[in-house]
Amino acid sequence: MTEHSGQVAHNARVWNYWLGGKDHYDVDKEVGDRVTSMYPSIGQVARADREFLGRVVTYLAGEAGIRQFLDIGTGLPTAENTHEVAQRIAPDSRIVYVDNDPTVLAHARALLTSSPEGATQYVDADAHDPDAILRAATETLDFDRPVAVILLGILNFVLDTEKATDIVRRLVAAVPSGSYLVVTHPTLELGGAGNAEAMAFWNENAKPPITARTGQEIAAFFDGLELLPPGLVSCSRWHAEPGTEPEQVAQYGAVGRKP
Repeated sequence: MTEHSGQVAHNARVWNYWLGGKDHYDVDKEVGDRVTSMYPSIGQVARADREFLGRVVTYLAGEAGIRQFLDIGTGLPTAENTHEVAQRIAPDSRIVYVDNDPTVLAHARALLTSSPEGATQYVDADAHDPDAILRAATETLDFDRPVAVILLGILNFVLDTEKATDIVRRLVAAVPSGSYLVVTHPTLELGGAGNAEAMAFWNENAKPPITARTGQEIAAFFDGLELLPPGLVSCSRWHAEPGTEPEQVAQYGAVGRKP
């Protein structure tokens, strides 16, 4: 049995199920439902993570003037993907999506099409291999100009924290001053203690295995960068709509700028 036969639940497809999409197998729904029964707010986490992406890209393409995005761990395309948000604001934006799931690859090539003025590229590579990602991305991105490196819910699949930190350092080292790092990451903090049992179930029944990290461990990914206000917070509360106080979810989010 392989993950490609639909016999093993896979993160990209389960996430798609939680977001209300149609690109998943019965096994993904079964695992997704079991995780939800153990950790009822997981669907809310998935939606909050997606909405965070929209707010971040809106800010970066707008106020920050970023025109290049390296989105690693893309997942299955849904509404309001990175290039759609960025190119609506700045049609000349260039976006490279990175994932290593063949289901994602097929959908991305069909759906993640660019505006005429900009560009989108899809790179089939693993987050564990930043050098391969950077080599492939140079076809579309100019690494002499600022790049937003987006790592949403992906470093949690790099189980060794030292390795995860090294991946971030390599990516940040490759981009110039004025670039940005964007991260979301699950935690057992922020009311997420109930997630421990769900993560253990996931690791026995789905791919790839996952780990939570503390706020302190996640903040360390931003060492040497300038954290944008409000810093490291529940991703639902990063640049939330003025006058609202969204419910906290157990997923940290932050954006840092390379000085």
